[in-house]
Amino acid sequence: MKKEDCFYLGKIVKKYSYKGELLAKLDTDQPELYENMDAIFMDLRGNLVPFFIESSQLHKSDLLRLKFEDVDTEADADALIKSELYLPLDLLPKLEGDKFYYHEVIGFTITDINFGEVGTIKAINDSTAQALFEIDRNGIEILIPMNDEFIVKVDKANKTIEVETPEGLIDLYL
Repeated sequence: MKKEDCFYLGKIVKKYSYKGELLAKLDTDQPELYENMDAIFMDLRGNLVPFFIESSQLHKSDLLRLKFEDVDTEADADALIKSELYLPLDLLPKLEGDKFYYHEVIGFTITDINFGEVGTIKAINDSTAQALFEIDRNGIEILIPMNDEFIVKVDKANKTIEVETPEGLIDLYL
C-alpha cells in the first residue's frame, strides 16, 4: 500500500496503559466512524505497515484508544508514539453535494464569476487559520481562501470550482 492510495487519519499521541494500549488523535469531524476498524496502516520510517486492531474505543470524544495485536508492553507502545495513521482512500465516507475532500480537488480548474478562468488547483494549504486554494496560473501562484461565501459551485464531473472572490483579490497576484 502506497501513501498516495491512502488518507491521513491521525497520529499516535501517547500510551494509555502498561499493556501496550495507545491513544490516537484523529483528524476528523466524525471520530465515531473509525471506532470499529479491523486494521490500520502506520507510517514507520517512511513505509506503511499494517497493524491489526484487537480493540478500540473513543476516549474523551476526540481520541481513539487502540489495542493492537502483538503490541503488549510499554516498550512496544513507546516505539509507536508519534506514528502517523492511514487508511485506504476507498474507506473515506462519500460526500454529498458541493462538499469535497482536499485531495479530490487537486487538478480542478478554478473560475471566478467576475475574473474568468483563474487557473488549476495544485494544492490546498491548511496550515493557516483559513484553508487556501493554491492555484497555478501560468507559473504564478494565486491563493484564494476556501471560504463557503466565496465558493459558488463545485462540479466534480467537469473538475471545476466556481468562486466569487472580493473585487481585486486575484489582481493582487498579477
